[in-house]
Amino acid sequence: MMLELHQQGKTVGDIEQSLKTIPVCLEMIRAIKSAHSLGCDLRIVSDANSFYIKTILENYDLLQYFSEIHTNPASVDNDGRLRIFPYHSYTVAAHGCELCPANMCKGAIVDDIQRSFLPESKKRFIYLGDGRGDFCPSLKLGSEDHVLARQEYPLWKLLGQNPDLVKAQVHSWSNAKDVEDCLSKLLMP
Repeated sequence: MMLELHQQGKTVGDIEQSLKTIPVCLEMIRAIKSAHSLGCDLRIVSDANSFYIKTILENYDLLQYFSEIHTNPASVDNDGRLRIFPYHSYTVAAHGCELCPANMCKGAIVDDIQRSFLPESKKRFIYLGDGRGDFCPSLKLGSEDHVLARQEYPLWKLLGQNPDLVKAQVHSWSNAKDVEDCLSKLLMP
């Protein structure tokens, strides 16, 4: 897709300006800031790409609230074309997950994040998602963790079809206000 845009004369600047028009709901902005102010370690695990995510977050002055962004890396080549690369290099070694696309296993990323914490820290995970690629990481969570699944989207449907596989507590949402309200309840001291 990036090659096609480049061939049509679209520049990285054009793409950036287009990304800056993507709306982020005020409730989602408040939820991010509130969770961060309560001490939550916010991380992004996304099958998008670093250029898109950073551009949108910077546009809303939200980048500072996230400690890590796990996504497909992007860079601009010598011809000025935006290049997007897979998070997991499937040409070197496959990640081995049958639930996830070849370029990224979000479950493997969540496993790595979980392993980075000391067992006695008892970190609780709240995972927000909506796509098919969010099913695998949802299965990695424990009974003290939470999955916020967008209603009527693939993750919500997969969780409903496979309740015996899910240990985490599942909460549904349909808009940013639902996310804000759910996080407020889960994060209350």
